[in-house]
Amino acid sequence: MKTYKWIREPKEYTIGEDEITITTEPHTDLWQRTYYHFRNDSAPALQWETDEKYFSFTVKTDFTGSHHRFDQCGIVMYLDSENWLKASVEYENEDFQHLGSVVTNHGYSDWATTAIPADVKVMWYRFSRREDDYCVECSRDGEHFEQMRVCHMYEGGKTIRYGIYACSPEDSSFTAVFTDLHTGECMWKAHDGQQPDDE
Repeated sequence: MKTYKWIREPKEYTIGEDEITITTEPHTDLWQRTYYHFRNDSAPALQWETDEKYFSFTVKTDFTGSHHRFDQCGIVMYLDSENWLKASVEYENEDFQHLGSVVTNHGYSDWATTAIPADVKVMWYRFSRREDDYCVECSRDGEHFEQMRVCHMYEGGKTIRYGIYACSPEDSSFTAVFTDLHTGECMWKAHDGQQPDDE
């Protein structure tokens, strides 16, 4: 893959040919304003930069070590503190977790989630770009992906940065493991239904 760059380089991590690990630090998170009215901008992200307008990025995440409320790891496109998106499994308790995504445009975050069993410890993600629109998918096996969301990024039409992140918003720490990272052709195909309205 291309040269990477850290946003908030963590104290403890490893980068190998086939595996990347990030050990989270307590009280690290990403969120902007909505509902909670706080602004958290402290999670580390390892990203690659690209001008390519059509591509897909896939990665396998192993979060066996997550054990505390809100522990999370997944994919991220962090442009700046007020424009980013992320998708992850967020630990809740011994019964369930939140599989979800957050899109932040111009300083306001949303959060779309679904509950999954707490014994799920591995999740694949596929992040796809079509100009300034994006699709995030997830998979249990790396073969069959299901759409999590489609979104527009107001500041996402030019050069972007995308990659992986991990954080622990409360007083916790765990080691997230990332493997099978791949960037290639866009797997999010052009829409073949209703034609665009004339402008």
